[in-house]
Amino acid sequence: MSSSHRRKPLQRPFKLSRIVTAVGATLSLMGTNALYAADDPNISELQAEIARLKQALEKSQQELAAQKGGQPTTTTETQAAQPTEQPQQVAQEEEPAELGRIVVRSRNKLEALQDVPVSISVVSGKELERFQARDLGSITQRAANVSWNQGNARTSSLSIRGLGKQAQTDSMDPSVGVTVDDVSYGYNPLSSFDFYDIEQVEVARGPQGTLKGKNSSIGAITITTRRPTFESQQNYSLAMGDNNRVIANAAIGGTVIENVLAWRGSFAVDKGEGYYPNNYNRDFRFMNKDNVSGRVQFLFTPTENFDALVRLELTPKHEEYYNGWTFFTPTPTRYANGAVNTLGTDASTRLNRRWFLQRSDYSYQNDYLDNSVNQNDQRPLVTSTWGTSAVLNWQLENHILTSITAYKNFSFQARNDEGTPFDITKNGGGLVTRHDQISQEFRLSSNGGEFVDYQTGLYFLSSRNNYSSRTGFGSDAGAWFASTAQYNTLDATGEGRYLMQNALSGLEYNIPQDIHNKSTAVYGQANWHLSEPLTLTTGLRLTLEDRSNSSERSIVNQGYGADLNPYSVNGVLLGGYDASNLADPTQLALANTVAQKYFGVNYSSLSTTQLAQLNAARALRANQIGIQYGKTEAETFRKLQPTALFSPSYKFNENITGYVSLQYGEKAGIAQVVNGYDNQVKPEKTKSFEVGFKSILLDNTLTLNSNLFLTDIKDYQQAVMIYDEYTTNLNRGTSTEQLYYTSGTGNAAKVRAYGLEFDGVYSGIPHTTIRFAGAYNNAYYKEFKNAGKPPEEANTSDPYRDVSGENLPGAAKFSFNIGADYRYPVFSNAEFHSSINLAYTSKYNSDVTLSSYGWVDAYTRTDFSIGLGRRDRKFDVSLLVKNLFDDDTAQIRTWNSYVPAIPRWIGIMFTSDL
Repeated sequence: MSSSHRRKPLQRPFKLSRIVTAVGATLSLMGTNALYAADDPNISELQAEIARLKQALEKSQQELAAQKGGQPTTTTETQAAQPTEQPQQVAQEEEPAELGRIVVRSRNKLEALQDVPVSISVVSGKELERFQARDLGSITQRAANVSWNQGNARTSSLSIRGLGKQAQTDSMDPSVGVTVDDVSYGYNPLSSFDFYDIEQVEVARGPQGTLKGKNSSIGAITITTRRPTFESQQNYSLAMGDNNRVIANAAIGGTVIENVLAWRGSFAVDKGEGYYPNNYNRDFRFMNKDNVSGRVQFLFTPTENFDALVRLELTPKHEEYYNGWTFFTPTPTRYANGAVNTLGTDASTRLNRRWFLQRSDYSYQNDYLDNSVNQNDQRPLVTSTWGTSAVLNWQLENHILTSITAYKNFSFQARNDEGTPFDITKNGGGLVTRHDQISQEFRLSSNGGEFVDYQTGLYFLSSRNNYSSRTGFGSDAGAWFASTAQYNTLDATGEGRYLMQNALSGLEYNIPQDIHNKSTAVYGQANWHLSEPLTLTTGLRLTLEDRSNSSERSIVNQGYGADLNPYSVNGVLLGGYDASNLADPTQLALANTVAQKYFGVNYSSLSTTQLAQLNAARALRANQIGIQYGKTEAETFRKLQPTALFSPSYKFNENITGYVSLQYGEKAGIAQVVNGYDNQVKPEKTKSFEVGFKSILLDNTLTLNSNLFLTDIKDYQQAVMIYDEYTTNLNRGTSTEQLYYTSGTGNAAKVRAYGLEFDGVYSGIPHTTIRFAGAYNNAYYKEFKNAGKPPEEANTSDPYRDVSGENLPGAAKFSFNIGADYRYPVFSNAEFHSSINLAYTSKYNSDVTLSSYGWVDAYTRTDFSIGLGRRDRKFDVSLLVKNLFDDDTAQIRTWNSYVPAIPRWIGIMFTSDL
């Protein structure tokens, strides 16, 4: 940071935060996991960098010098971040190095992580860059007890302590919030894109929201990218490797107008072929990369008491294949109770029908089950996003006033296939035509240093989402979806096969939703310094949630078989004839038209076989048209919801701090329509208790932090079996009158998670930094009596099952992470370096219904790099290997399919600070 950035530092204390940011980032020694992240494993190099920064600062900060032997005065945070010694010959340092103290922003001010009385993990940008870890899956792999649950750009989710895994719906708030550069995301898919030019990532556990941004009920991830400075900066990295993949990053910036305007431009490209080809067209490979992103920032400092940071970022539409990335296995022939599974609707039965056996080069046994993908109508996921924000800071006499205004949007399109090369599903999938998020936040922060320091604010967020789910059918769909009896009836003659083809070919129906979510909040948090060692942190937030939603289900394309429609469904007239009212001349005329089209005779002249075929085709079409209803408004969810924090901490000495934390938060309820009827989801209520300590030991070479936690959640939001009012009413008054249920988003009554987390960093070995973290986590349903049935129990009469006492899906009981970084000076100005990261996860059930076939075995993923570069970072080359030992443990398993692992990837990476 150049001297031009700060003209009168004593009069502009808020400007010192930028110096602290630079120094704190450089000193981020800690690796990933429960509280720390490795910024640069070579402590000697860090000390050299700090010395360089100090020298630059001294030239422009003479009025700050000479308080301690001619050394510049620093803020408390900067002093906490500095190592204790600054050797002149840092390249030759061979003694164990002291750990610096990392500075975090999670509580919206710069403070030493060891002084924050909650569980926070930190991952530095340097750590991520060394391994080209760009997405949340790679980032969270480097932090304990947090995971990214892979789906597509709409359905992926974050979980902390095993909570929050359940796939997100478009009307649901994220359980784990994500904030990027002061802007909170109220919609989970906004965090599905790659991140680049990162300064630091912080993971805070427990309910959040009393200090800043949007509230979240389980935890929050804060991502800070590198900001503009008045010092000229240019750097790049370029990695090339397997699958013709190219990963490129570049950043450039510096002064535009001296002391007034600075800028930074960051760009990222990630392109490459996928790991698994689509055998239908091998030019398309699953898990390809096709990303281009850019960000431009301007820092404006026109006066001593005001600055503004304006950002514009864009990820244009791009196509990536990862929906449908599934391998199939034989479906079990018996259910859990021993009953025979007839496999009536299984692919093994359908693909062995005469209709599909006409294609001699494809079979169920040799192709469908051969651990490959062969899909004719699978299309890439098309996504895009762009946004802008303005962060304005005013330095008042004893406070800082901050305004954050932001806009963010998202688009998404998926076209999915059933898994075969036949023309069965067509134009089906999800579509987000638009998602717009607008937010405004005002914060008022005290300058601190008094008996109480505090921050308070106002927050408003409004998001609008137009989502639709479309289902379409091709010319082979009739032969695929027909029941065994229907197929045998229709395939018996040419006329029947014509009926079977027309029954579904070209048919498309759509379920659009118009979702509008609004959050308005007031919040505040204070640190009460009761004595020198004792601090009490309290916080309170009140959020008014306002949620509305409307939906409908209708045919958008009749295809070839409109004349085979039912007369009406749920009161919606569909244009087919009414077989129960053929005395009506109009209905008889419609029936005659259909009979003439397919058999050349009037309806009354149909033979028994012909009538059976016509009825089978109509029933086949009616089954796939399914439910129909006009536009229906869900009941609006509107409620004032609290978030609270009570956390005393006690500093036993400079190196050991203990704390207790009590947190409470609520996740908004959901306004939703299920099968044409309102079905509101209750809000989720979380209580979290934590007790822990943070310590620096062994002459500042070992950092060891640990905590015990207990989290209880009432009305946990997830997929459940809910009352199906539509189907129940449809069958009311018939001989089969009963209550019906369907799968949908609802509430599990009670969930609990408890366990132990620990982490540490050790630098007592020359040239080496070792970081480690682990967790024991038991997340289970205390009470959940309305869970959906797994497929192996589909033959039972019960509409749902009780899984109370079972562990949550995706909640591994044990996880462990260890990373080692080694750097050794060679030649006159070069450095050899090597890094390794191992992430272990014990087995867990990946199926939302907790199927006995859903277990994923324990696995360890290892990333490794080795390289040589100049110590001034002008040039560096590394060999990079992801998944070093090619661990092939499946990511997700069901009773007849699995999602394969991402194989080993090898590349060469070049980096430079110009």
